[in-house]
Amino acid sequence: MASGPTPNGTPQSPAKICVYCGSSPGKNPAYVKAAQELGRLMAENNIQLVYGGGTVGLMGEVAKTIVSISGPDAVHGIIPEALVKWERDATYSTMKDANGYHVPEEQVYGRTTVVKDMHTRKLMMAREVIEGGPGSGFIALPGGYGTMEELLETATWNQLGIHDKGVCLLNVNGFYNGLTQWIKTAVDEGFVKAGNADILVTADDAAGALKALREYKVSDARYGLDWGNE
Repeated sequence: MASGPTPNGTPQSPAKICVYCGSSPGKNPAYVKAAQELGRLMAENNIQLVYGGGTVGLMGEVAKTIVSISGPDAVHGIIPEALVKWERDATYSTMKDANGYHVPEEQVYGRTTVVKDMHTRKLMMAREVIEGGPGSGFIALPGGYGTMEELLETATWNQLGIHDKGVCLLNVNGFYNGLTQWIKTAVDEGFVKAGNADILVTADDAAGALKALREYKVSDARYGLDWGNE
């Protein structure tokens, strides 16, 4: 999925995918394998990564894989200052950016921006994806509370009309079966419009997730709200 000129001759922005995932590798080796496969396929399709900036767990695996193939400019990690000491490996203790923040080795994990708070992190990640080329969107690998919070906020922003990018669950080993069942129940009980059930799409593997974002269809049931420059 190489970026090229648009019909009017201007350069087309590369596709960008924000990956939400755990700062733990999980207990099943299938999770790390899926993270590495997603990174490999993103790199091979010239898709850039935006992620939470950690160097450990599934986050680190996706970032390292892409940088090893496409180089550091293909990855942008965005992490709040308070999380630096938690979502890091030993490289954070040796490297500093221009503002004096500890950051990981760029040649291993890509570019890192340290921000003041979680809201700034999420806003910056979303803006990069929204400005990306065709095939841009959001993918959730397995993770914990933070992954779920970011995932559902992104889906809510889609429902509210803040963005129109795809949001895909990479349902490794049935990890998200409980969430997909909750969505079905929420529709059945009248809390989610049936047309909005597919705001979150699913895939069983990395290739399917990239395909789901390329073919993503915006729901006609979304709220037609005007958010200005939100």
